[in-house]
Amino acid sequence: MTRGAALALMVAAPVLWSSAGVVTRHIERTEALEQVFWRSFFAFAFVAGTLLFTRKNPLRAALAAGGAGLFSGALWAVMFTAFVIALSLTTTANALVVMSIAPLLTVVCARIVLTDPIPLRTWLAALAAMAGIAVMFSSSVDNPQHVGGMLVALVIPVASALNVVALRKHSATVDLIPAVMLGGALSALLALPLALPISASGRDLALLAFLGVFQLGLPCMFLVMASRALYAPEIALIGLLEVVLGPLWAWLGAGERPANATLLGGALVLAALTANAAWASGPLGRTTPS
Repeated sequence: MTRGAALALMVAAPVLWSSAGVVTRHIERTEALEQVFWRSFFAFAFVAGTLLFTRKNPLRAALAAGGAGLFSGALWAVMFTAFVIALSLTTTANALVVMSIAPLLTVVCARIVLTDPIPLRTWLAALAAMAGIAVMFSSSVDNPQHVGGMLVALVIPVASALNVVALRKHSATVDLIPAVMLGGALSALLALPLALPISASGRDLALLAFLGVFQLGLPCMFLVMASRALYAPEIALIGLLEVVLGPLWAWLGAGERPANATLLGGALVLAALTANAAWASGPLGRTTPS
């Protein structure tokens, strides 16, 4: 895969992820743990169907991924589960602001585990993005009842950083797309006993199917494919687009208006991402992962 194609896939991934908040706010009566079950089940079914369509046996593909696939799948399951629970306890903006520490955690993990070089532009962009996130955070913790949701959301960037580093470490030797399927299966199985009795309406099921396919399965597959050509810190940095777009969609589509500081901070994050991408496309920034 070329670097340009990988960048396109990696930009598409957070754009799709960012739909979670606005779609979730339109679910009528399905409780959080049942949402976890259906969303994860549809993600599992979509990735399994994609593997079958490409003439791969899903079970054999999962077994071939070995320990790396099990590790990545477990981390996907943690993220799939924690995100919905966090959204049920706090606002979209609050959850995403907490999640946005992922780039710094990824840089630390990448320095420890990988030999990937971390360009100066990535360090500068991460610091600029963190400044924007600090501005967003300044107006986010305005209600004690949101603290629980933000603590749940804190699990997500930790799992994300570990997962991205694992994907980069094994991308050259192991196909980890089946790990997304495994993550969906694990998350659904864990949530099912707590999701009973099933109460989702037909409308809710349609929305949850959309989330499972287009907000989980497809963009997570995009991330796995992008990890074959992009450095781990770059992947995490581009993923910050979700932090900017998620509150915007929730505002426009569900009336969940973010604070002015959130909007200002989001603009700073977007500027950092744009500058990093522009620098990377220049002659001094063109490097290719080995």
